[in-house]
Amino acid sequence: MSDTPQVTIYSAPWCGFCGAAKQYLDRLGVKYVEKDVDQDRANAEESMQKSGQTGIPVLDIGGKIIVGFDRPSIDAALANKK
Repeated sequence: MSDTPQVTIYSAPWCGFCGAAKQYLDRLGVKYVEKDVDQDRANAEESMQKSGQTGIPVLDIGGKIIVGFDRPSIDAALANKK
């Protein structure tokens, strides 16, 4: 079993910060599950339930919720889960 945390990103195709967050994770070699909040209402509701707000992207890194493309928080969440 890997030490890599489960990473989920709630995003939409039109969201620039979502794209930037996904590119950043790709650059780091972090695998993630993408959940489109535009195409699936259940994904939008799940994102709102986890984050308490409607903004995207929302990243769930091993249970740590990060709203927005917050690189320092993403780095810290990934480092803490290793």
